[in-house]
Amino acid sequence: MARTQAADYQERREKILDAAAALFARKGFLGASVAELAEACSLSKAALYHYYPSKEDMLYDLMHSHVKALDAAAGRVGEGALPPREHLRALARAFMVLYAGAAARHKVLLGELDNLPARRRAAVVALQRKLIADVEAVLRAIEPRLPAGRARPAAMLFFGMINWTHTWFDPEGALSPEAFAEMAVDTLLGGVAKAVEGQRS
Repeated sequence: MARTQAADYQERREKILDAAAALFARKGFLGASVAELAEACSLSKAALYHYYPSKEDMLYDLMHSHVKALDAAAGRVGEGALPPREHLRALARAFMVLYAGAAARHKVLLGELDNLPARRRAAVVALQRKLIADVEAVLRAIEPRLPAGRARPAAMLFFGMINWTHTWFDPEGALSPEAFAEMAVDTLLGGVAKAVEGQRS
């Protein structure tokens, strides 16, 4: 007979992912043992396996759920039918708020992707590429004259400015995630404008 799931099963899985993210971020996926994961979750190894059959399952779930949260945020921003420049700013703010609230998951996403098997890695990468394509489309809407071959690098520059903030950004510091997002967009749009000017000259 199959074991009945507890009413708070999903909530417990989420707490396990939070603990796994913190441990993987600190020790690396390969450096963290199942025993350490169980201890971090205040569970026995047998109880931990009830929620996640393997470390790999935890790694995939925390990465995939993090990227899905970013994609869902992008979808909500898109539903607002904002002018392109405001759309980009809203995306940057939404992403930075998520990054600031899930720094460990974001660090694991950026540093441990190669530890997923090919099929699972491809699922995560597909969502990442969709986010890049979304930003690229907004940039093209902002400046249709952006030279060929510059829109994708500009989108990558956008993510380059915000993706690594987990290494230094303090959400409780003088600069809020939203304020930093505005700075990043201002910097990016200044570069886009110069790219267009260079095409004219």
